[in-house]
Amino acid sequence: MKKIVLLVMGLLFLTGVASAYQVNIDAPDSLPVGKPLIVNGTTTFGIGTPIDVVLYYQLTTTSEIKRKIVYVQSDYTFRAVFDTTGLKTGMYKVEVPTSGMGDSITMRVVNLVDRSDDIQLTSQMSQIFNGKISVAGTIKGDENSGVQIEVIGPGNSVVFGPLYVNTNYQGSFSTDVPITEPGDYEVSFTDAGGYIGDRIITVNQFLTFGTTPTVTKSVVVSAHTKSSQENPAYFIITGGTGLVTIHTSSSIDWVIEYADDNGVIHVVNQQGEQYPEQVQLQGKGKTFSIKVYPYKVSVNSEVFVYAENATQIVISPTIPAPFAGAAAASQTPTPKSPIIPLLVVAAVGIAILILAKKDENR
Repeated sequence: MKKIVLLVMGLLFLTGVASAYQVNIDAPDSLPVGKPLIVNGTTTFGIGTPIDVVLYYQLTTTSEIKRKIVYVQSDYTFRAVFDTTGLKTGMYKVEVPTSGMGDSITMRVVNLVDRSDDIQLTSQMSQIFNGKISVAGTIKGDENSGVQIEVIGPGNSVVFGPLYVNTNYQGSFSTDVPITEPGDYEVSFTDAGGYIGDRIITVNQFLTFGTTPTVTKSVVVSAHTKSSQENPAYFIITGGTGLVTIHTSSSIDWVIEYADDNGVIHVVNQQGEQYPEQVQLQGKGKTFSIKVYPYKVSVNSEVFVYAENATQIVISPTIPAPFAGAAAASQTPTPKSPIIPLLVVAAVGIAILILAKKDENR
């Protein structure tokens, strides 16, 4: 009997020891695609113990994406880093696949988001080395605030920032970054909502024979407002001396309408939701107007319109002349045919004659 009691006590002791082990992990709730997903953990397992950390994609079913084996450090912590470059947006989870860990936290849900379309660079992606690079553009939703910019040079060293650069009432910003050599420079952008994305600006060293190449920098202006099929947006653009390139923001399937020199309305809708809609018009210093609205009837959203090689773009408070006629025509009721009223009058007259004839016969 004593042996049985000792055996039961021994099993209870072993169970208590096993349940004493704990694993707790931590990961961000949301992360932009392209940023490293860092999973930090603490445990009561011994130093040097291997631990599996797995990244899963959660759609209708859970699919394993990547698996890392990490080891418990001297302070009983561990860390796993997953590269999210190229992953789809959506819900993921990171997990240490263990069981019997008591009140351990072995799983975290992470939402991967893509904000790369929130930034539109207006500075050249390829520039000539002159001791600095120009970084300019527009951040969607960052009007009258700021954006944090960091620049990493060809030697993988930070050459600028991270520093905040102010944005104006249109969300536009501009700064010059001093550099000492040509090469590829990675420029990353972060705002109050977190990491937005990065761009690569290539700086080339041009060898010339006693002459300095000149670079013509295109001027890009922009404006934005709400638009729907019921209430489309109208923009008035003042062109430069050459070709004016106009494009919308992406993520929504936008339609652009414009009138040519003969007053004929042209409709442009070729790109779908993934890419900006674009049209090119001859500027010649003249002013022209465009109409922008979503392809889907259910959409009512903000549209950003950018015009390259233009001096000004403004939102038209009224329907511009090229589109006013079409709008009025669509609202003009169709004239009723006069034939129907005449037939009614004729029928009434015949009825009166028949009644009168009956009275005479009486």
